[in-house]
Amino acid sequence: MIIIDRALQARAAAGNPIKVGMIGAGFMGRGIANQIVNSVPGMELVAISNRQIGAAKQAYSEAGIEDIQVVATISELEDAIANGKYAVTEDAKLLCRAEGIDALIEVTGAVEFGAQIVMEAIAHCKHVIMMNAELDGTIGPILKVYADKAGVILSACDGDQPGVQMNLYRFVKSIGLTPLLCGNIKGLQDPYRNPTTQEGFAKRWGQKPHMVASFADGSKISFEQAIVANATGMKVAKRGMLGYDFSGHVDEMTQLYDVEQLKELGGIVDYVVGAKPGPGVYVFATHDDPKQRHYLNLYKLGEGPLYSFYTPYHLCHFEVPLSVARAVLFGDAVMSPLAGPLVDVVTTAKIDLKAGETLDGIGYYMTYGQCENSDIVQQQNLLPMGLAEGCRLKRDISKDQVLTYEDVELPEGRLCDQLRAEQNAYFAPEKILVAVG
Repeated sequence: MIIIDRALQARAAAGNPIKVGMIGAGFMGRGIANQIVNSVPGMELVAISNRQIGAAKQAYSEAGIEDIQVVATISELEDAIANGKYAVTEDAKLLCRAEGIDALIEVTGAVEFGAQIVMEAIAHCKHVIMMNAELDGTIGPILKVYADKAGVILSACDGDQPGVQMNLYRFVKSIGLTPLLCGNIKGLQDPYRNPTTQEGFAKRWGQKPHMVASFADGSKISFEQAIVANATGMKVAKRGMLGYDFSGHVDEMTQLYDVEQLKELGGIVDYVVGAKPGPGVYVFATHDDPKQRHYLNLYKLGEGPLYSFYTPYHLCHFEVPLSVARAVLFGDAVMSPLAGPLVDVVTTAKIDLKAGETLDGIGYYMTYGQCENSDIVQQQNLLPMGLAEGCRLKRDISKDQVLTYEDVELPEGRLCDQLRAEQNAYFAPEKILVAVG
């Protein structure tokens, strides 16, 4: 999005920067703060909220900001923003409600807390950029309904692999090809990894072990590919995706897929382990015009029928501010659901589980997530991975068994469960048929 740099420069020259609030100040949040403060003209990070206020202060101080004001009320926050001060608070809802903030970046990775924050932000007409595929992959479609009604942008972000895939998907469509596969390149996939096995890697990079484990055990990539599917209209070829192991270049993988099967499914999302260039993304597409296929062959993309396009990197927090600018300046979402869910992430036992146990969170010891087509999820009443944490088991569950709602007791009073039920009802097949008819 080359147009964004000049649009931001114009805002900077006019003395009218985009004012941003950020919720969450972990590893990724600190990177975003540093990026906005030091590398993005025309944008100001005016407030940070975190449950532990020290982390919010740390995000600013690592970015070189020392004059920080702690606020506890909306009036204090609004005064700080009006006076050009940088504010921190433990109360995330202050950022959702305060005047003087154009958009919020949600970087919590939490489903229930994230749901509360996004709904509060939408209620107060704030654009929201989410670095939270877990939330998006669980209740993103119904959150999008609320955002549309409020006239605000709710979007995933550039930099994360889903957003990079979507940018590539849009490019490929814009030059006249038909994308049939959106893929994610991984270096490791082992559903039984946990915080203990990933502790060393996490410590080396200053990350949380459970977050690293969620990447290694496949849960994170499942959420990421689910939201790509929901934004493109694609599905998965099977539960868990195909997930080939392939040591060559991604260009060589076009022969692994059956083009007719891809067309029948309306395209699929998938991943590969070990291919180059990791850790990038790829889109495979086709073209019906023989004249254009001749040109594509001339331009070294081969004879088809699948043509490979890839981006060899994803730069995470470096690109997130661009997502904010796209929403605020152009009303353009990087990625959001087209309508109802097409792919969900279902809860799968990582170990043998016992009745009476309470499930831990994503990337921990008890469960991992797998992609499954949403029609099957509904038919089999499967338990979404984003809702599993805190559920109490009614019966024993064997390792690698997929859990259903009948297997668990849900915690009481969660907004995420309420929104999931609302999503199921809103996008129920019979309702859609009636609306179309």
